[in-house]
Amino acid sequence: MLCGRWRSRRRQEPPVRAQVAASVALPRPPASQNGSTKRSGLRALKKMGLTEDEDVCAMLRGSRLCKIRSRTWQKERLYRLQEDGLSVWFQRRIPRARSQHIFFLQHIEAVREGHQSEGLRRFGGAFDPGRCLTIAFKGRRKNLDLAAPTAEEAQRWVRGLAKLRARLDAMSQRERLDHWIHSYLHRADSNQDSKMSFKEIKNLLRMVNVDMNDMYAYRLFKECDHSNNERLEGTEIEEFLLQLLKRPELEEIFHRYSGEDRVLSAPELLEFLEDQGEDSATLARAQQLIRTYELNETAKQHELMTLDGFMMYLLSPEGAALDPAHTCMFQDMDQPLSHYYISSSHNTYLTDSQIGGPSSTEAYIRAFAQGCRCVELDCWEGPGGEPIIYHGHTLTSKILFRDVIQAVRDHAFTQLKGRVLVKGKKLPAARSEDGRALSDREEDEEGEEEEVMEAAEHRRRAQQISPELSALAVYCCATRLRTLRPAPVPPLPCQVSSLSERKAKKLIREAGNSFVRHNARQLTRVYPLGLRMNSANYSPQEMWNVGCQLVALNFQTPGYEMDLNAGRFVINGQCGYVLKPACLRQPDTNFDPECPGPPRTTLTIQVLTAQQLPKLNAEKPSSIVDPLVRVEIHGVPMDCAQKETNYVLNNGFNPRWGQTLQFQLRAPDLVLVRFVVEDYDTTSPNDFVGQFTLPLNSLKQGYRHIHLLSKDGASLSPATLFVHVQIQRS
Repeated sequence: MLCGRWRSRRRQEPPVRAQVAASVALPRPPASQNGSTKRSGLRALKKMGLTEDEDVCAMLRGSRLCKIRSRTWQKERLYRLQEDGLSVWFQRRIPRARSQHIFFLQHIEAVREGHQSEGLRRFGGAFDPGRCLTIAFKGRRKNLDLAAPTAEEAQRWVRGLAKLRARLDAMSQRERLDHWIHSYLHRADSNQDSKMSFKEIKNLLRMVNVDMNDMYAYRLFKECDHSNNERLEGTEIEEFLLQLLKRPELEEIFHRYSGEDRVLSAPELLEFLEDQGEDSATLARAQQLIRTYELNETAKQHELMTLDGFMMYLLSPEGAALDPAHTCMFQDMDQPLSHYYISSSHNTYLTDSQIGGPSSTEAYIRAFAQGCRCVELDCWEGPGGEPIIYHGHTLTSKILFRDVIQAVRDHAFTQLKGRVLVKGKKLPAARSEDGRALSDREEDEEGEEEEVMEAAEHRRRAQQISPELSALAVYCCATRLRTLRPAPVPPLPCQVSSLSERKAKKLIREAGNSFVRHNARQLTRVYPLGLRMNSANYSPQEMWNVGCQLVALNFQTPGYEMDLNAGRFVINGQCGYVLKPACLRQPDTNFDPECPGPPRTTLTIQVLTAQQLPKLNAEKPSSIVDPLVRVEIHGVPMDCAQKETNYVLNNGFNPRWGQTLQFQLRAPDLVLVRFVVEDYDTTSPNDFVGQFTLPLNSLKQGYRHIHLLSKDGASLSPATLFVHVQIQRS
């Protein structure tokens, strides 16, 4: 049984339904006039409506663009849009594997015109800004700074990429899947004759991450080979793809609700929605879903949903695990600042290690693009009195304060102009001209043995604080946290403490409830231990459990810690502010994460199937993933747990598990659920395939698709997990 409640039922139906059922059966695609399919790339661009677009046509022909890395490294390279409309091929001096000669449009964060990157501002002076563009990528991939032969050619790429990305963003999951499979079909057609031999079909299967038994694959091949010539072409290829992309588990669910006529009426769809636990389950809602997702006009007119429409619905954002109502700003945004978690970055200027890594304004831009709302600027006096930013007393490179402020102006807080808060040291009024103060991160170092020497060095070299900079610290004044015991005079709301992760963990262990009460009134910032020289991160969940608002992480370092941060802030319009649970906002709360009380919630997850998982070694045809799924619970210590499925051998295309994982939760309002897919390995650690993290309170019940993300947070579309979720609260 895939669901907790199935009811056998057959109702009296209107006479028209049998007639409609026959007319809405999925039609086979018509054959082309020449009896063969069009080339996959042209087909893809035609579906995107861009085959006649002048900019896209120019990109298909390719352009010789100058790639700029430094003042001396400026090389002309050929760049050409691939016919799938999803990727760009580029020339390299030394030919490498195909995967290292392309980049995908879905991995692009932004396209900037002119000298709008650090690289072009520093090294692109010889090129007119009108000829220049920058392609910025998600994750850690470096920017691509380019100069075109003419301003018009640069504009063609800027406009063309904008159109293609807009079309890609507008695609449904089914359209993305269709686009994806046909791009592989085009690659597997080795002689580009629009016909597929069995050898080419086997190659296609390996490309899409499935090692199918030869006998079964050949039987499927022959079932579609109606011309009996050992070649698939035209409608035969489309029929093979339809068989390959079948979802038996969705068909089973659909048929149990639709019955023998194989179409869902609005009342039957309503019953499915009710079993899903949908809050808005009404007949009007069911009718609206049919109008939105049903592809067959005849069925739509009779308020019926076919299997295709049902799959469209379940693959849409409304069928996803993340509650669509939580993707926009839905929380009360008028409470005190201390009542919110705030997405925060540590040493934002760094792109690598804490000791000798490069500093860059691009790191700020990337942090802002990830929803960060608290960035760090370590300000020092540079040559000639020009303020600079770098990790003081280390070998990290230096950048100008003015360049960072310009990046903040151009890329941050577009809806918060005039509302930027500056946190910093405040000079005492009596010493405003010549006072000295410790750095913002030294206030908690007492008693931490390995940091005492570092703190002493900072004190010895502490720089004089500029009175002008001190004057900016009005609402967030850095203050040493000396004790959590109630003071005779309550601290001011503007006072903010900064703690290392070790000091914060000590307070959690020794005074959990007192720390929670402190954070209900005051802002607390937590930053990584100084010994994390490789820019590794700590788990932010421990700090969120006691209500710390500004949990600063190294945004340049991917890993589960940044996955948790992304999952925490994926809701509320990704504005970077999330309202803390009520138990962390009440000044007299008794909540202690170390003693959260008995279990109050049972989370049951059935891991059913996965679809189109990425191939980890694209250059090795025989390399097929053996996927397993792990579900992790991140919350208070007594809730933290993880369970995983068995692995499926040699199938990343459509693996099936059907396994149930169950968790008992004591503090569900704090829980983040992380779904992880790994490639099982018997002799070494499993390889990461994809993941998605979200708050338990934003996890929808029922049958849900989980759209997987890469290590860097980029979409792995069309890769998904299909699960059933049940949440029982006591």
